Amino acid sequence: MSAIQAYVRTTAPRGRETEQVGPFLATYSPGTPHPMLNYAIPDDGAQPTAAEIDALTAAYRRRDLLPRLEYFTDVAPDLEKLLVEAGYELERRVPLMTCAPAARVDKPVPAGIRLRVPESAEDFRRMRSAQNTAFGEPAEIGDEEVEHLKAGRQAGVRHLLAEDLATKTVVGGGLALEIVEGTTEIAGIAVVDPYRGRGIAAALTAHLTREVHEAGAHTAFLTPGDLGIGNVYARVGCRPAGECVHLSLS
Repeated sequence: MSAIQAYVRTTAPRGRETEQVGPFLATYSPGTPHPMLNYAIPDDGAQPTAAEIDALTAAYRRRDLLPRLEYFTDVAPDLEKLLVEAGYELERRVPLMTCAPAARVDKPVPAGIRLRVPESAEDFRRMRSAQNTAFGEPAEIGDEEVEHLKAGRQAGVRHLLAEDLATKTVVGGGLALEIVEGTTEIAGIAVVDPYRGRGIAAALTAHLTREVHEAGAHTAFLTPGDLGIGNVYARVGCRPAGECVHLSLS
């Protein structure tokens, strides 16, 4: 678990501003107040003082951002109680699942669907638009975000989209982040509502997981946002390994 948390500490700051505030790595994404892109990560075993928690809160308040943390509970088991005592509230608990090469289960691509790597700016735009739609986010994707996605590919991020062969509609997508010391994260697995239930999400997950294993990753981890996608991950060989908590101070 410590290795997975270290992975997040290494990859989450990419493209963000950071500062160390006591036992916290605070990350800030320029140009967006989105809470999922602005959060702090504690050091292993963090047991901050009240003053250090106050300093973290102030660092986000100064930037007009929601003070917020995301971390794996096993690496800082005493932290949640200290944060709650300081007024932070639990947003949610997210299961952590991992998949080792020996446990992976390949899944076929459903008939009429093609999985492929996005090749153009328009491919990236349509893929992210489908993902956002599936997650209930705005479908409009600006040029800046498209360039960010393209830059991620140069840094080792693997993107994969799902396309309806008959209509050429992009119906979903997913990604695998860069591999760091044998660990990587599979994320953003999403399929728009009319195409759910066909095995597309499982095929996306299995394909990306196979790619990273073949590229040298010994641990692929995922954090399912709900039971449905957690069941999908389980079908491709992912197993429960812990939990991630999100806490914030409104």
